[in-house]
This record gives sequence, C-alpha cells and structure tokens, in this order.
Amino acid sequence: MTNKEELLSQLRIDRNQPTDGDGNTRLWIGIAAAVALVVTGFAVFTEPAPVKVKIEMARMAVPDSSSATVLDATGYVVARRTATVSSKVTGKVAEIYIEEGQRVEKDQIVALLDDSNTRKSLELSKAELHSAKTQVAETQARLTEAKLTLERNTELARRQLISAAALDKARADFESLRAQLNSREADIAVSQKRLALQQQNLDDLTLRAPFTGVVISKDSQPGEMISPISAGGGFTRTGICTIVDMASLEIEVDVNESYIQRVRDGQFVQAVLEAYPEWRIPAKVIAIIPTADRQKATVKVRIGFQVSDARILPDMGVKVAFMNAEPVVEEKPKEPLGVRVPITAVRSEGEDKFIFVVKDGVAELRKVTLNASYGTDIYIGSGLRAGEDFVVEITPELKDGARVEL
Repeated sequence: MTNKEELLSQLRIDRNQPTDGDGNTRLWIGIAAAVALVVTGFAVFTEPAPVKVKIEMARMAVPDSSSATVLDATGYVVARRTATVSSKVTGKVAEIYIEEGQRVEKDQIVALLDDSNTRKSLELSKAELHSAKTQVAETQARLTEAKLTLERNTELARRQLISAAALDKARADFESLRAQLNSREADIAVSQKRLALQQQNLDDLTLRAPFTGVVISKDSQPGEMISPISAGGGFTRTGICTIVDMASLEIEVDVNESYIQRVRDGQFVQAVLEAYPEWRIPAKVIAIIPTADRQKATVKVRIGFQVSDARILPDMGVKVAFMNAEPVVEEKPKEPLGVRVPITAVRSEGEDKFIFVVKDGVAELRKVTLNASYGTDIYIGSGLRAGEDFVVEITPELKDGARVEL
C-alpha cells in the first residue's frame, strides 16, 4: 500500500461508529492530522533537487606589462656568502650552541672548544708579568739609592774628601742599575705581549659566526676533535657547521655561447622556481663571467633576485627567461582590469548582466557591471569581489535562491 492509499483510508468515515459529540471530536482531529500528513508529504515530494554546478573563486586580473622573452635557460640558486666555521687550532669540542635551520647573527657564539690547557698558560703569563713588574720596582728603588750616592760622592770629590776611584764606582753602579731598569721594563713589555698572545689563543677557542646567516649543516658534536686541516686519517673534523647568508642568494645559469649575445649586464629576467611554478620572481643580470667552458660550450651568467623571500633556498632548480634587451621605459603601475570570469558565467537580460554567486550552498543572482571583454573572458568592474565563488556555466534550471551541489 502506498502512502497516498494510507492517507485516503484515514479520510474514510466509518458508518458503524457512534455519532455522539465525543465521536465527532475525534473524527475532526483525525481529519486534521490526515490533512497535515498530506501537505507534508506533498512538500517533500515536490521540493526540487539541488542543481549540480561547477564553481571557481573570483580573482583580480592585472594587465601584463612584461617585455618579450628573448632567451630561456635553466640554472640553480647559489649563495655568494657561505662559510664552514672552523677553529685556528686543533682542539676538542666542548659545547655547541646551534642546530640546522637556526638563524645566527654576526659574532654570535656557535661553539666552544676545551680551554683547560690554554687557561693555565694564560695564568702562567699573568704570573710572569707580575714578577717582571716586581723586579722593575726593586730595580727602581736601587737606582734611586745609587743616584743619591752618586750625587753625594760627587760633592765629596769636589771637596777632595774621597778618592776619584770611589766616585767612579758610584757612577758605574748608577749606570748599571739604570741599564738594568731599562732591561726589566723591556721584560714587562715582552710579558704583556705574551699575555695578549695567550688571551688570543683562549679567545680562538670560542667559535663565532663570521656573518649573519642560517645554519644549513651541523658537522660536529661535543667530545669530537676539530682541526683547521684534515688529520688523523679522516677522524678529525674540519668544521663545526656551515652558514649561508640568505641575503646573498642569486642564480647561476650556463648560457650556450651561441646565444650569449642576447644577454647583457643589467638585463631584466623573470625567474620561476621549480618548487613554485606559478610564482614569477623579478630578477636582473649581475654579471656575465668573461670566460667560456670549453667542454660544454657555455658561458656562466650571474642573476640577482630583486625580492627577498624565505621560500628561495640554496641549490633549488630555477628556470629563467631573459627579457627583451631593449631599454625598459618606466611606466606607472596599471590599474587592474577587474575580476576575470568566463563568458559562460554571465547571464544577459536586455542590457543588464547577471552572475550567480554561491554562498553556503545557495546560488544568489547578482547584477554586475563589465569593464571589458577579451575573447572568452569578461572582466567585471563591480558586483563580484575577488575571493567569492561564482558559477562557471549557467544552466537553464539554475534560479535565484536555488540550492546547488558542487
């Protein structure tokens, strides 16, 4: 039995039922319930199904002002400033304060080497300097005494109260002590320089970043030996870490020597990273290396980025397009053309233009104004904002307020 037959059976009047007041009341309640069921069922069966549509997000279109491409090439992103941080002397790594990917500033401490022996040598140099200063003070006191003795003997000799030999001995003692004082003052200078050397040796055990950059590799661990030269059959590390200055990133490409005449210094270049094929990066030729590779018959060209972005990384593959070598005329930025949509997304009613905007699964008919039309594309000036979803192709069954299925 269908739903309709059930509803009709409920509307039939049973002649055998009593016709008193209570029976009539129950009868009318039953009729009202049956009518409500019929209305509800009719609404369910007659509600239209969602319209299947294809939507896109509206995007603002800007006129392309780039010059014509005269040459395409491929290359890699390289860093002009990269350094492996090492030490001046062989030593054991005590502490490391960096990790891969960490940004470091110029002169920031990246590691410490074992300094126990160097500190003892420094303390010894300090003691030697103190001893030299003490000897100078002693000699200075003796020299003062010898000077007084010489002055007194000189006066006595003038009065002929002492012999000439006694005066000569006093003068010799004074000159000897003065020479000894000069020698010991020179020893102080030597001790100071030795102390400065030991202090420098101690400072060299503190390894610092030579410039601001990012750590791309960590090559040593605490407890390992490190040396400025390879030693120990390859068991001694030659560096703590490698730092790259991200501000020095540029592109190196090899251009076939048959086409190098199409490239010039300062030429504008459009670069596209293989990792981000939709991102066009403005760049410019820095230099053309004045030599050719005999094996590959190519000339190396350096290209500098005109923007800085964290997505640009060393050793990334990149495609470059050298723009027209004619001088570029500075132009004012062009105004956006508007929101670009295909011609199938616009409905015309007389001179008015409409588009369906989809929000929360419901299609809204919206009036728009057009800026321009090129081929199969239409540029909307008002009525549709960038970021809104619109129906790409309007179908006859699509109405204002209709539910849609994407």
